[in-house]
Amino acid sequence: MKFLLNGCGSVGSFEVKNETVLSILSRLSPFLHGKNEALIRILVCAFSGGHMLLEDLPGLGKTTMAIAAARVLGLRFGRVQCTNDLLPTDVTGLNIFKADKGAFEFHPGPIFNNLVLVDEINRATAKTQSALLEAMGEEQTTVDGLTYRLARPFMVIATQNPIEHSGTTPLPESQMDRFMMRVSIGYPDRASELGILRAGSQRDSIDGISPVLSPESVVSAQQAIERDIAVSDRILDYVLSIAEMTRNHPHIAAGVSTRGAMVLLSCARCAAWMQGRGFVIPEDVKAFAAEALAHRMQIKGVSRRGAQDALEIIQSVLSEVPSP
Repeated sequence: MKFLLNGCGSVGSFEVKNETVLSILSRLSPFLHGKNEALIRILVCAFSGGHMLLEDLPGLGKTTMAIAAARVLGLRFGRVQCTNDLLPTDVTGLNIFKADKGAFEFHPGPIFNNLVLVDEINRATAKTQSALLEAMGEEQTTVDGLTYRLARPFMVIATQNPIEHSGTTPLPESQMDRFMMRVSIGYPDRASELGILRAGSQRDSIDGISPVLSPESVVSAQQAIERDIAVSDRILDYVLSIAEMTRNHPHIAAGVSTRGAMVLLSCARCAAWMQGRGFVIPEDVKAFAAEALAHRMQIKGVSRRGAQDALEIIQSVLSEVPSP
């Protein structure tokens, strides 16, 4: 099963050979027409222990895809619908006094699920957005001085509309850096959209999707990818060269951090695993470099095309850095 990756920095075709991933894709293909590219990226984040920001227009299937991913991976699903009056405790949970017990009892919020959809994240205030920082960075959350571990695996899929700014709070750089990838689904091709129109809404059917995996098997896959996929010193030098070029690029005010380089390496490991290899090659590094790095950079003289400018710069960086 081949998928042509049209993302910036991707070359050629990305052939999925891993049986687990093939099973997931075949299970979801009847419900997610024309969304295989975005779905593969969700799976890369899931199997790498990362989080994803889905940035696209309303009505293109962002929420449906997040729900479908949770179902097929066998993960507990939670949802936060962001508004400007959403409180941090609406995300993390809060302590409620129980008169019959004479004590406070903690009621966990939606953050205590395996996969949490944070819908329209930029509609929440900065204070509420910050409630996600500890959870996304350390897989724990602190409420009233007590720290609670989150479920494993833990993944946040946040969505936002990139062209609507009224009543929104842009994510700060520190929050953006918590996301492994920023991905745009885009409009489906004509054939896929025709299939969607014929089939109608699949939201009710998605609830009946039988899981391919379980939370435990997802964690096992994460550990196997980290443990078994070999990375040579030449690949490490290659990843570092890409990061260094972004730091010295004339159009970039702040380049990719060490965390960004580590994320790129994690994506490359997962790409190798999906293609049935036990080692990383340069094409694995390039496969998801755009989505993993573009949102981590600050571009000089940002215009309304800021995100697209960052993607184009990453494309030029990948073409200039010699492959090992």
